[in-house]
Amino acid sequence: MPPSKRLPEAGGGGGGGGGGIQRSRGAAVVKLAALLLLSVILPLLFLAARGIRTSVVVDWEGIRHISRKPIVDWREQLAMQHMKSIFTKEVIDIISATRHDLGPWSLDSARKNHISSSWKVGGQDEASQNLTISDPIQAASDVAQMASRSKLEIATAMGDLLAIDKGIKNDSDAHLLDNPVILTRRRLREKRREKRAVELVQQNDEALVKLENAAIQRSKGVNSAVLGKYSIWRKDNENENSDSTVRLMRDQMIMARVYLVIAKSKDKTDLYQELQNRLKESQSALGEANADSELHQSAPKRIKEMGQVLSKAREELYDCKAVTQKLRAMLQSADTQVRSLKKQSTFLSQLAAKTIPNGIHCLSMRLSIAYYLLPPEKRKFPRSENLEDPNLYHYALFSDNVLAASVVVNSTIMNAKDPEKHVFHLVTDKLNFGAMNMWFLLNPPGKATIHVENVDEFKWLNSSYCPVLRQLESAAMKEYYFKAGHHTTLSAGSSNLKYRNPKYLSMLNHLRFYLPQVYPKLNKILFLDDDIVVQKDLTALWSIDLRGSVNGAVETCGQSFHRFDKYLNFSNPHIAKNFDPNACGWAYGMNMFDLNEWKKKDITGIYHKWQSLNENRALWKLGTLPPGLLTFYKLTHPLDKSWHVLGLGYNPSIDRSEIENAAVVHYNGNMKPWLEIGMTKYRNYWTRYIKYDHPYVKICNLSR
Repeated sequence: MPPSKRLPEAGGGGGGGGGGIQRSRGAAVVKLAALLLLSVILPLLFLAARGIRTSVVVDWEGIRHISRKPIVDWREQLAMQHMKSIFTKEVIDIISATRHDLGPWSLDSARKNHISSSWKVGGQDEASQNLTISDPIQAASDVAQMASRSKLEIATAMGDLLAIDKGIKNDSDAHLLDNPVILTRRRLREKRREKRAVELVQQNDEALVKLENAAIQRSKGVNSAVLGKYSIWRKDNENENSDSTVRLMRDQMIMARVYLVIAKSKDKTDLYQELQNRLKESQSALGEANADSELHQSAPKRIKEMGQVLSKAREELYDCKAVTQKLRAMLQSADTQVRSLKKQSTFLSQLAAKTIPNGIHCLSMRLSIAYYLLPPEKRKFPRSENLEDPNLYHYALFSDNVLAASVVVNSTIMNAKDPEKHVFHLVTDKLNFGAMNMWFLLNPPGKATIHVENVDEFKWLNSSYCPVLRQLESAAMKEYYFKAGHHTTLSAGSSNLKYRNPKYLSMLNHLRFYLPQVYPKLNKILFLDDDIVVQKDLTALWSIDLRGSVNGAVETCGQSFHRFDKYLNFSNPHIAKNFDPNACGWAYGMNMFDLNEWKKKDITGIYHKWQSLNENRALWKLGTLPPGLLTFYKLTHPLDKSWHVLGLGYNPSIDRSEIENAAVVHYNGNMKPWLEIGMTKYRNYWTRYIKYDHPYVKICNLSR
């Protein structure tokens, strides 16, 4: 402020001096009042003004026209001057470009709103699109405070400021298009969007590829074999989501039967007759169809007509309680029928398993006649010197089925690398001895050696030596097996029929416990059942180290029903104290036996012991697997499962790749491949080794 002028001092005179003093005192009072006003009243007013803080909220489009524009420009210029000493030129350019879009900017507003404006684009409310104008003094104060922050805090705040570029509202403004910073930012944003779009497309393509690969893998596991129309395994290959028309017709027929009963009870004669007529028509159209493709062409019409009469019956007869009672009664009746049919089916399947097809019986009879017409000198097989050579690969096959035995021998020789080293020891009964000899005389197994024997000529195999023969001669066993008229119905006779299978009475089935007696000169022998097919060379089995065990076999303890407790009676103390109920079972059908170890451990003696204890069938029912589990307990060496795949005679869901990779496949179960009840999907593995062009096979009408 400019210095005030000094007043001239008054001259002396008494009167003049008194008046001057009065004026001087008045001036002092005025100055004191003015000072008091400046020091008390004005600060109060200033503080009140700061408290009120004239915050005029305006739209950005109106900011350019208000009278306070010079003040806003002054505030921006002051803030930018302080910024230049803190930030680089690139940051200043970004802030300058961004303020065109967002209006006046202060560090205080950025500090209070940490969320970047890029998160508000497209979702802002009306208040977030307006700006608050503060007074210049407060703005300058904010800038000064922000300038005193550490560089790390300023950089953090600027991280949000750099993202403000996404908050531009009007990209179409002409004065923004020339700004290089905005153009660069827009290009980067477009590149990010393109990159994200490419990533999404790539992810979508990868997902489609994964779905396609999964579908291909599933399709590989689908069995393409088509089962017969009347096959009881048809349901295993049906799609649950298909054949909706068949299911609809069946549902309509069920409801028609319900309303038939209700209509009859309420004397609705006309409706009863109409329901009965429609039911007969639907039954005729449905027939034996199990798929939509098998339905009669009149099926759609019958469905429509049945729907109309059911709608009419519902309007006239519907009674929730009556319908529920009838459906419950039908369900109970159906359950009883199902149980009865299951028993009958079990009985018939067991009966079918015991039978010999006419074609095989014909083949056996014709071959037997031809054999006994041969002169004795022509009934001998070549290379008989190989029968006792322990350095060759020896097989034991005990069977009374000529066709089945031929498949075992043919499949083994066809897949062998050195057929001349393989020797087959066949044993059959007296009835089929001539047929078995004649077949292999007519169809010799190439360079392999074969020999056929008659079990009835083993004089040492008698009731005084063999417990099972002694038991079969007992009156109790004859009563169990041969008593006529056990049951009057099919379902009643199905309970123990599987234990009355003739194979359990045949000594061919029990001969496997006497291998050292049958072949005393051999060290090792591979036992094969007649319901197997060999698919690979088996010579590697003779080089497997059994580690002191007698039996080499594939274990079958993958399922609980193949444990010891499912075959043996663990309520018997002889069983309970000697065996583990959870021990793994194993399979007969392809077994490598070490005959030297067999003799050392007296395996036949162990078998005799347990067979004698089971005279009243107290330890197990009948068969050879239970006594085999006892006899070879802790003396069985597990083979790799790929050597022997079981279940083709009862399990319709074996994986195809598992079958094709197996060295031996086994049709254990009732559904043998030579029977009509055999599963179609597995039959080809067996039939490929049959010579259907053979004259005897043609004469006996044996076909694929």
